[in-house]
Amino acid sequence: MLALVLLLAGGAATGCGGRATTHHKPGTSHEQATGSVGTLLDAQDNTGHRLREVPAEGAPEVQLTARPDSEDGWNLQLTVKNFRFTPDSTGGAALPGAGHAHLELDGRKLARLYGPWFHLPAAQVPEGAHTLTVRLYADDHTAWAVTGKPIEGTAQLTAAAPGQAGHSHTPPSAQPSPPAPPSTQAQADRTVTLTVRDGKVTPAPGRTELRRGERIALRVTSDRADTLHVHGYDKELALPAGQEATLVLTADRTGLFEVETHESRLVLTQLLVR
Repeated sequence: MLALVLLLAGGAATGCGGRATTHHKPGTSHEQATGSVGTLLDAQDNTGHRLREVPAEGAPEVQLTARPDSEDGWNLQLTVKNFRFTPDSTGGAALPGAGHAHLELDGRKLARLYGPWFHLPAAQVPEGAHTLTVRLYADDHTAWAVTGKPIEGTAQLTAAAPGQAGHSHTPPSAQPSPPAPPSTQAQADRTVTLTVRDGKVTPAPGRTELRRGERIALRVTSDRADTLHVHGYDKELALPAGQEATLVLTADRTGLFEVETHESRLVLTQLLVR
């Protein structure tokens, strides 16, 4: 009976540090191979994740489309084939045609994607021409591959200089977006400002209460490059080192949701939506 109680207690503590999370499972690394699907190669992608080779016939496919948003930045759409997004099982064994995606800008990771749509703020894209890349990963964080190459899709976009109207992307016939909207703080009902320095969060992690439908702006400055993740909403935001980044979301789902960082695994705050 004691062994059964201990087993159940251990199974209840999921995610990083025993918290409910969609990160890798305790005791495993992002690159650990836990599935028997395909062939695990010694080769790695540009971010250090090992490749998981599958036959070309029936392999996952992905295409990326970037469209200017009517208010700010771009709306990205991932069109997939032979693939499904499985955020609830991220960190588990590799399952055929399942997993998540990574978004890169000119080879630099911006976010992990758990669905076919993602909003890319203009503030995260420097002036000039750029290449966006999305790459498909299994739940165990190995990269799906065919003939030794990661399965990915790309799109080109061009960001205008601050103060200039609009930005463009492929195809060239698309209309430029209007000028940037007012500050994100003005768009939100609540604003939470946080700082991460030397592995500590200021102010200390607490609980932010919201009414369903309210909009909250999370303004975060980190002393190291990282990624912010809002659990339950599957929203992510790249945190450049030493620069403030803001994520605005509508609290349209009730419950208790943790906001944490991927790399440093720090809880920044909790959102209690009633």
